[in-house]
Amino acid sequence: MDSGGIVISRRGFLAGSAALGAATALAGCTRPSGRIRIGFLVKQPEEQWFQDEWRFAGMAARDKGFELIRIGAEDGDRVLAAIDNLYAQYAQGFVICTPDPKLGTAVRLRAQANGLKLLSVDDRLIGPDGQPIDSIPYVGISAAAIGEMAGREAMAEARRRGWNPAETGVLRLAFDSLDTGRERTEGGVRAALQGGILPAHIYSAPQRTTDTEGGFTAADPVLTQRQAIRRWIILGMNDESVLGGVRAAEGLGLGQDAVIGVGIGGSGTAEAEFSKPQPTGFHASVLLSPRRHGYDTSVMMYDWITRNVPPPLVTYTTGTLMDRANFRGLLRAEAA
Repeated sequence: MDSGGIVISRRGFLAGSAALGAATALAGCTRPSGRIRIGFLVKQPEEQWFQDEWRFAGMAARDKGFELIRIGAEDGDRVLAAIDNLYAQYAQGFVICTPDPKLGTAVRLRAQANGLKLLSVDDRLIGPDGQPIDSIPYVGISAAAIGEMAGREAMAEARRRGWNPAETGVLRLAFDSLDTGRERTEGGVRAALQGGILPAHIYSAPQRTTDTEGGFTAADPVLTQRQAIRRWIILGMNDESVLGGVRAAEGLGLGQDAVIGVGIGGSGTAEAEFSKPQPTGFHASVLLSPRRHGYDTSVMMYDWITRNVPPPLVTYTTGTLMDRANFRGLLRAEAA
């Protein structure tokens, strides 16, 4: 860009924009130092899962000696601006959990335009044909398998309590606009049906958001309208959704003995619930490893940048059942 005889590079212009006019704007295309910089973009920075991913990514940065740039990007415009921001900060690549998988093509093209390596985590980027973009490395879970694991544990606990499946309802807190969320909860429902739950006793409650408030708001009218059912299994795409359903049930007088909630994530939400002196309807969670999703993905990106070793195109992580009896040991091992 030439303005009044002053030449400013694209990177310098973007850096100046990102700093909102601060005097730290970078000029010229020469990298100011040889330090590796890696971005880590998440869609909901306030959620515990993504905070844990950032924490483990920070451990990787400390161990490997690179600079981690954490960015919350809650919508498409912020994602694209963040990618430009990373270019301006001389980053060489980034890991992203996108707010909308349909942004896949836009994210890929913007990364290419900025010369940044790209790895997706948690939610896989998809193209205009609705299929995953196979050329973008991905680290995530098998959503259906994790959901089935949650459903099987809920049914196992129902059998331990002596519940009659014909008298038990299943509340599916649904966030079907996200493929990962839909696959998790549909997997849980499949396990419940295989365990003897009547198809007519499967109730879906659409969520607007995937936090605890969103789970409560979705669950409350469904439970209120079906108070003839006094034993409930509650399934959702994450711990926060399920906890919202448990809280809605409590508001209707359904306590720990009448509710079996099984979340997914093993997040701080689950830890806090298991730490309470008395059990609640939040029975268990499928612990997913934010370490693998934060630390391992960052190391993959670092190796790709420094050694030109690209990550596998698809890496699936597994889950571990966590409850009041074992959560402290599992979380200690995860943090080690």
